[in-house]
Amino acid sequence: MRPKKPSFRKLLKTSNVKLENKLKNRQFKQQSTAKKQRKEQRKLRQAISDVSHQTLRPLERYKKKPEEEDEEEFLETLPTDMMDEDDLEQIRAMAQKASFITRDLSSCAPVHSKKRKSDQPVEKYEKMPRKMKQEEEKELIHLLPIKDKSGLIPQTMEKPGESVVCWALAQSVEECKNFLTLTPEEHLELRSQKLMERKLQIAALGSAILADPNSNIKKLKELRTLLMETDPSVAVTVRKLVMVSLVEIFKDIVPSYRIRPLTEAERAVKVKKETQQLREFEEGLVSQYKFYLENLEQTVRDWKQKKHKGSQAVSLACYKGLAEVAIRCLCELLVALPHFNFHNNVVVVVVSLMNEPLKTVSEMCCEAVRKLLKQDKLGQASLATVRVISGLVKSRNYNIKPAVLKTLLCLRIKEVEVKKDTEQLTPKQQFMNFKDKKKNLSRMQRKWKKAEETLQKELLEAEASESKDKKLKLHTETLNIVFLIYFRILKKAQKSTLLPSVLEGLAKFAHLINLEFFDDLLTVLHSLIMSGDLTHRESLHCVLTAFHILSGQGDVLNIDPLKFYTHLYKTLLTLHAGASNEDTAIMLQCLDIMLTKRRKQITLHRALAFVKRLSTLALHVMPDSCIGILAAIRTLVHTFPKCDILLDNDMQGSGVYLPELDEPEYCNPQNTCQWELHTLKRHYNPMVRKYTAHLLAGAPSEGSGALAVELSRRAPGQLFEDYRQKDMTFNPPVAGPPCRKKVTVQS
Repeated sequence: MRPKKPSFRKLLKTSNVKLENKLKNRQFKQQSTAKKQRKEQRKLRQAISDVSHQTLRPLERYKKKPEEEDEEEFLETLPTDMMDEDDLEQIRAMAQKASFITRDLSSCAPVHSKKRKSDQPVEKYEKMPRKMKQEEEKELIHLLPIKDKSGLIPQTMEKPGESVVCWALAQSVEECKNFLTLTPEEHLELRSQKLMERKLQIAALGSAILADPNSNIKKLKELRTLLMETDPSVAVTVRKLVMVSLVEIFKDIVPSYRIRPLTEAERAVKVKKETQQLREFEEGLVSQYKFYLENLEQTVRDWKQKKHKGSQAVSLACYKGLAEVAIRCLCELLVALPHFNFHNNVVVVVVSLMNEPLKTVSEMCCEAVRKLLKQDKLGQASLATVRVISGLVKSRNYNIKPAVLKTLLCLRIKEVEVKKDTEQLTPKQQFMNFKDKKKNLSRMQRKWKKAEETLQKELLEAEASESKDKKLKLHTETLNIVFLIYFRILKKAQKSTLLPSVLEGLAKFAHLINLEFFDDLLTVLHSLIMSGDLTHRESLHCVLTAFHILSGQGDVLNIDPLKFYTHLYKTLLTLHAGASNEDTAIMLQCLDIMLTKRRKQITLHRALAFVKRLSTLALHVMPDSCIGILAAIRTLVHTFPKCDILLDNDMQGSGVYLPELDEPEYCNPQNTCQWELHTLKRHYNPMVRKYTAHLLAGAPSEGSGALAVELSRRAPGQLFEDYRQKDMTFNPPVAGPPCRKKVTVQS
């Protein structure tokens, strides 16, 4: 049968060499099948010939006869008259041993005990089939030929069979037997030797890739295969080293742009050699980066599900260490490569681990997300992260850690609003159309105008690296998702542990909330305060959020915040006095935004009441909090100059000071004095004594030395944080007054 020739269309698509290889492979398969058929036919013919040459013997029954009768019958059949006596005896002996029919059944000797091969007839030997020792035909794979001066040289390769696998299996069994016979010292030495070999291999591959990434991109696969190390003695260490090495390699060789897949039309176009090499490098880099991320994610998933692999190269107890290294690698890639491919996949994995019960893993992931949000200038990574966090909060039914929501405080959205305002104020530059140019300008002026407009467009493109409108759109969408998270928690989970984080976030982004939600939001905050279910810090956050709303766009609203002033005045004395905590910083922020920044809306009686209440509070708190409160009193004295009447003993008007009254407007603060400052002059802390003396001197802003300059330059909250970071452990003097004295409030 003649082989079918390929069509002309097929010849256009395939080369001659490839067609020859296909033809050779087809002929080889036909020859092998024909050989198998001939071999089977030969076996069948041999079996038929063997059956035809066999002599069929009938089944007979033999009766035992005496020896004498047998001998007589036998002798009668022989021509004894023509034989000698010696020949006759020999024939008798042969007759007894000739076959089973003439054999003496009483004897125990075997039938053919003394037969040899030479005694057998030659014809039977010739009829037996001869078997030659033949080697098994090896299956070949035809490769692409090599072109030489003489022409094309065909290349073939043996197809790997079962013998190679069996040899490798036998070799591994031998190694296991040798490994079991070693002593512990030899085990340790062998492990260190293997580990050093793997380290040198990792270092060599990494150096080659970093030296020339375009040419050695295929070595990334060789390095990545070491993540599947199967030697139990070094598997854990080698996998950790490979994970960390690949992170550093990817951080160095990854380009500063996102690689998109090529279309079919782009693949069909012929390009330069350099362009083709760049395309191969990008495709190899993306594929290896994808496989690497899948390996890291699979390691973390196996650890969370406590799944044991079939290879048993790594024990279940070691998966925790491997998973921590994999999570650290994912966090580094999240921060270092926010622009590259598969970044959203990394975000999903890291955000899901932010709520992990293991503290080290949770803190690691939260810190990585905070870094990402702080350094994100475009807004794409922030939007993707906030979307995943919103889905996590909703899927877990608001049962997540507060640290997850606190990461949203690192969003950079205020800067965009500032740029937005400046963009609205500055008029956009408009270019003249062709009709205006032709009507108002001459030919030479039109030529210069065209060159000028081209130059201005190039300058604008150079200045604006990213579209401002696109950035504003991304940040607006991000902020909408953040407020959606906060409002859901305020509505459905008011008693959860997420409320302080929600209130803190609302306080930071309150100036960006839509004006339509202000009234409802203030009502919700006041109801939370009056419910009594909040802690002291949560109530302070509610007050701070309310005044952040009122200080921005809320100025146009006609809302009286008196209830929030009353709540803060009432809760000032509940501040923790035995330890330095964060409540003091929040309280100082509330005082700044409620009194200092809204000075035109504050009455003198309210300011005097807060100054007196703060002086009483300063007696009970730790030195760092005391310094912050004294700095706040100095700021209020400078903001409301008439507060210096509290330094005099004279009464201003009628009435008696009522310290137990929770209404700052009606407690008659003008009829008392700041006697607490004289008590603080004997404080054991030298800085407290120094600040108190400055206040008793009238808190002058000039001519008071370095202390006045320091107080004028630094806010109360900043002073508190600075002194809090220092080790404020001062021992009280031995002969002086005690460090804690019970103080009774006097009218």
